[in-house]
Amino acid sequence: MAISRQRARDLAALRRVRDRIDRDYAQPLDVAALAAGVHMSAGHLSREFRKAYGEAPYSYLMTRRIERAMTLLRRGDMSVTDVCFAVGCSSLGTFSTRFTELVGVSPSGYRRDHADATEGMVPCVAQAVTRPIRNQEARVQAPT
Repeated sequence: MAISRQRARDLAALRRVRDRIDRDYAQPLDVAALAAGVHMSAGHLSREFRKAYGEAPYSYLMTRRIERAMTLLRRGDMSVTDVCFAVGCSSLGTFSTRFTELVGVSPSGYRRDHADATEGMVPCVAQAVTRPIRNQEARVQAPT
């Protein structure tokens, strides 16, 4: 089944947005600015991004930030506040709440309990093993 030219253009634009989030996660990013960068409305970008990647652009951005925060916290050489700002969050409370939602423990608890979680692992395996699982995914994967 062939996709339309417009759909192909939209998918290319969505990849550019995803790549920008992956590259610039620590910068102030909002959906309106991301959408303007690919000549879409914010609503259209949000709908199409969710359709293509399974989550909204802001959720994807926060997941990238939390993944990077997990790495920085495991290193142990930065305070939770410093990690919060290093990954692009502007509110320690929002960062801690989102971190706890995605990871299941507070940032300080994660740093304390997971400092050596990836010791001896190659980076690509460590990234896969430590990727945060959203609450919905955790419920779906839980044994019945």
